[in-house]
Amino acid sequence: MPVAKGSTIDPARTRATILEAATALLYERGLDGIGVAELCAGIGISKETLYRHFGTKDGLVEAVLRERSERVGQWLATRAAAAGDDPRAQLAAVFDALREWYDDPAFRGCAMLNAAAQHHAEPVRAITARHLDRYLDLLTGIAERAGAADPRLLGRQLLMLVEGATVLAAHHDSDDTADHARQAALALLPTTPDHL
Repeated sequence: MPVAKGSTIDPARTRATILEAATALLYERGLDGIGVAELCAGIGISKETLYRHFGTKDGLVEAVLRERSERVGQWLATRAAAAGDDPRAQLAAVFDALREWYDDPAFRGCAMLNAAAQHHAEPVRAITARHLDRYLDLLTGIAERAGAADPRLLGRQLLMLVEGATVLAAHHDSDDTADHARQAALALLPTTPDHL
């Protein structure tokens, strides 16, 4: 990542650029599918730059996972919010967004679950748990607004549908996985809030 003559080095911008490039490469190849030398070459940085900004490859992986989790969580929350106040429309919007993701040729499943399956290290497990908690909070909020008798339980059931659909979309040849999960999720959601 050469710096143009006369420009200054911005560590935050350099770090963000590395994260963006590493996210795509690690998602495509897998965490263990690429060594440090090839990773640095693919990103266009030296090993020294990687170590200066992230300490180790594991440090980079953890930063990539945290950033991706934040971005995906915000993306789904934004899509749900854009659907308006109706919890059914919000839930449908989550699964519609997932369908778009599954249809992307670069789709390789959930990066968090892929990472947790590849690395049983505590930092990766903790990032994955926080990622799933973000989903759970979003889905539990939708369940609460729908008037579910036990919003936390329904939120967990909806999370199972989200993650199950994501695994199937990544590992099973089916074009309608998101649509089937969407139908199942909407069937679980109360049609009339209990409090009305």
